[in-house]
Amino acid sequence: MRGRDAGVRAWQDWRAYRRFNRLPSRDRNIVFYTESRQDWHHLQPLIDDLIDRLGRTVCHISSEAAALLPARDGLHAFRIRSRPVCTWLFQMLKADVMVLTMPGLQSLYLKRSIHAVRYVYVFHNIGSTHMVDHERSYDHYDSVFCVGPHHVAEIRRREALKGLPAKHLFAHGYPRLDRLVEMAAARPWTAPAGPATVLLAPTWGEQSILPVCGERLIAALLGAGLRVVLRPHYMTARRAPRLVESLRGRFGPDSRFRYVDRMDETDSLFHSDVLACDWSSTAIEYALGLGKPVLFVDVPPRVQNPRYAELELEPLEIRIRRELGTVLPLDRIPDAPRAVAELLRDAGAFAERTAALRGEWIFNAGRSVEVGAREIARIADERAGTGAMGRPR
Repeated sequence: MRGRDAGVRAWQDWRAYRRFNRLPSRDRNIVFYTESRQDWHHLQPLIDDLIDRLGRTVCHISSEAAALLPARDGLHAFRIRSRPVCTWLFQMLKADVMVLTMPGLQSLYLKRSIHAVRYVYVFHNIGSTHMVDHERSYDHYDSVFCVGPHHVAEIRRREALKGLPAKHLFAHGYPRLDRLVEMAAARPWTAPAGPATVLLAPTWGEQSILPVCGERLIAALLGAGLRVVLRPHYMTARRAPRLVESLRGRFGPDSRFRYVDRMDETDSLFHSDVLACDWSSTAIEYALGLGKPVLFVDVPPRVQNPRYAELELEPLEIRIRRELGTVLPLDRIPDAPRAVAELLRDAGAFAERTAALRGEWIFNAGRSVEVGAREIARIADERAGTGAMGRPR
């Protein structure tokens, strides 16, 4: 039955691929691709602005059913889940611009097209490019929409060190942060008079909080009368479901414990007072967007590029630990409630400091969707008008 279902999906995907190819070239001017639902909420604001404000026609191709935007005026939607079909689509793609938020173009099974296509990368986090990500994650993009000056410095330094062609680096910003700031303004926060709520939202992997000390940390917080919201990374739920279920099984009966299974939900952000995190870029969004402090549990750093120090630039994930909260050593997990209380004593000054850092670290605060959509349209028009070949691979 499973093989039959796979065959049906592949047939449906081939039909979607042919339907995409039958579109007139003007309708394939701008193509967005999302690998999963974790991608699309970073790209949807740009899609909506291109269609609604700029009057452009956009294609959206998704490899996950839940991430497919419904077709409407100005939007052609295609679901292509089969890896062989998706690989073929990428290699044979005929479009002017493809916009993605997927690092590793050309190094994974998704390659650049044999035709001239301009590839635009949009970040799905604020963190640095050279420690948490693989070394070649951005090398094969033509344009990179940078969140802040740190991205420009890191990418330019790598180009200089490795002799890579200079990419088009655009000062973009971060739409998700803009949205958080807007929502926070409508829901003002003050430090709680009673028990605080701690949002535990770590990154994933064997050296992240949940497998290293998650049970001890939650027990310490709940034992001190604090409330805890557990929001694991979707990759943790996918790769270590027994770990997540064991935590839910132990702490679920406690009325002060709550479990959230969607990374893209926002209620837990606003209903919490402190974020407990490790090396996840969620910490930057939380502090800069909401003006709330972060408790950094000192698990080993998440390093996917062991040569990141070659750039001689401090990753933002390290710098934020000095500026956006406090670090809790692993041998002091029982002290977590005390650290939370200390963070909340200085809540007002912390909110002022994060507002200043937002202006320093992030491009186009409050305007990232508008400027990003306009730049995508400009690149698409330039590409369609000149017929210039893509950057040599």
